[in-house]
Amino acid sequence: MMASDLSDKLPAKPGQRLTRGVARMLLSLDHAPLAEFVPAGGLRVDVISISPKGEIWIVECKSCRADFVSDRKWQGYLEFCDRFFWAVDCDFPDEILPEGAGLIRADSFGAEMLRMAPETRLAGARRNRLLRDIARVSAARLLAATDPLGAGSAISAAS
Repeated sequence: MMASDLSDKLPAKPGQRLTRGVARMLLSLDHAPLAEFVPAGGLRVDVISISPKGEIWIVECKSCRADFVSDRKWQGYLEFCDRFFWAVDCDFPDEILPEGAGLIRADSFGAEMLRMAPETRLAGARRNRLLRDIARVSAARLLAATDPLGAGSAISAAS
C-alpha cells in the first residue's frame, strides 16, 4: 500500500489521530486500550487502558489550546483511574497543561511518554466495576465489528 493510500485511511479529526497514536503506544506497553469510553453519565474519556498489572489509565487527547480551554469535564475523570495523562501533538503549548498528570506526545502513527503520571489507586469496588464495564463495552464493540446485525443490542457502560 502506498503512503498516500495509507494516509487516506487515517482518522480525519485531530483528536482521533492523537487517540490512534496513543492506542498504538499503549499496545506496545502491553496495555489494553479502549477509545471513547463512558465511565459515568456525562463523561466520555478519549482513551481508557488496562495495564498488565491491572492499573487503569485515562488519556485525554487535546489537539489544540482551544480544545483544552473548552474542556470543563477532565477533572471528573480523575476518580476513574489510577493514572491520568494528557496526550498532545508537537505543536501544543505544554505549559498550559496542569501539573500532576502524565504527558504523552502523539501523532497518527504513535506516541512517546514524556512524563509518567503519578499513581492514585482506585478503591477496589470502583476498580471492579470499571473493569467489568470496560470488558462489556469492548465485547459489544467487537461483536458490532464482526456482526453488524448484532450491534443493535450493544451493551452500555451504565448497565
